[in-house]
Amino acid sequence: MRFPEYRPRRLRKDGLLREMIRETHLRPDDFILPLFVRPGKGVKKAISSMPGHFQLSVDLILKEVKEAKSLGIPGVILFGIPEKKDEMGSEGYAKDGIIQRTIRQIKEKVDGILVITDVCLCEYTSHGHCGVVKNGKILNDETLELLSAQALSHAEAGADIIAPSDMMDGRVGAIRRILDENQYEDTPILSYAAKYASAFYGPFRVAAESKPQFGDRKSYQMDPANGDEALREVELDIEEGADMIMVKPALPYLDIICRVKQSFNIPVAAYNVSGEFAMVKAASKLGWIDGDLVMMESLIAIKRAGADLILTYFAKEAARKL
Repeated sequence: MRFPEYRPRRLRKDGLLREMIRETHLRPDDFILPLFVRPGKGVKKAISSMPGHFQLSVDLILKEVKEAKSLGIPGVILFGIPEKKDEMGSEGYAKDGIIQRTIRQIKEKVDGILVITDVCLCEYTSHGHCGVVKNGKILNDETLELLSAQALSHAEAGADIIAPSDMMDGRVGAIRRILDENQYEDTPILSYAAKYASAFYGPFRVAAESKPQFGDRKSYQMDPANGDEALREVELDIEEGADMIMVKPALPYLDIICRVKQSFNIPVAAYNVSGEFAMVKAASKLGWIDGDLVMMESLIAIKRAGADLILTYFAKEAARKL
């Protein structure tokens, strides 16, 4: 086909035509809303770099969950700020930890929404790393036992989906085994399989109070330059029992989302992370971009790349527009 016989603009001349032939559509049930929960009652602590988002006590988290449900958002993912931290992150796998209490409250008081829990130690350790530390080294195998205990405590509290984000080798298999051994064989695992050592996490680390106290996370999170490695990581996690996998961040790694979706017949989630959110909000505040249009364009790009689920701080705003 060539001009003048073929004129692509014929199908762009008005909104109805464009909508009719649109290839990719966003819906509220594409989104998962991240929430930050902390101890106390009536606590609403603003996250300065993430406008509209807060550290919330459990009573206020319940209101957020109910609102998300009313907007057609099918699930939330919980991140906890504990009452105290220690070197082993013991609050992360405590039966009465902040996340465990929150899950029980949501399950008791809100029907019809999925509760996903982040399984990682960084929010609970005094050193801010995602694993056990000895002599300045993050230990892999010693960490697996703690992650497994954390995952089991979440399942026992009523979590619908377990989402390990630590990037320790073998953690999906370890978590699958302990869940199965304790009759939680029907609890799915959403693995952060391709999680990059990204500079886009800055606002999240403030929100979750999880900045490393020394060094960085490059020895366990992935090198941003690597794509083939992501496919190996995904394949390993699927073999260990992951039911869904995640690519994080989303926008700088659209190629990875696409490659993963094309390579594996498994649901793919993408995390539209805090830095991506913050940049849009900051530029919009300065009048440099139309924030709403950039938000929707970004989300449609993530879905077009192949994401079945999008974890995003835009979830409520985007759902209202849809």
